[in-house]
Amino acid sequence: ISAKVKIYKDCIMQIEMNNMGELGVFALNGDLNVIKVDGIRTEFTNWFLSNPKLKNVVVDMSNVPMIDSAGLGLLIAFLKQVRERGGDLNLAGLQKRVSLVFDITRTKRIFGIYETQQEAIAAFK
Repeated sequence: ISAKVKIYKDCIMQIEMNNMGELGVFALNGDLNVIKVDGIRTEFTNWFLSNPKLKNVVVDMSNVPMIDSAGLGLLIAFLKQVRERGGDLNLAGLQKRVSLVFDITRTKRIFGIYETQQEAIAAFK
């Protein structure tokens, strides 16, 4: 398994992207909110489109303490983009506050949600 890691550090958010063949991990660090969604969308789209072999994606949110409706909408857009390629998207490591947003909005049922990144990856095997 080969992995390529890119870390983006700026005023937007720290993002780590790993490619493992048909599986990619998109790890976020920081609040996922309206201020940051445009930058994150650009990074995800560029990464996803520049790796045409990627089919399934895990979004690791273990370092995301807060999400708002714009962040939730962004994850739904990622899910749609990945499914259009014939893959699926799993979420990993939701903190309590973030998990509550998924419960209240009932969006938990459209994502595969796992405690850890390892569990989310294993779900694709």
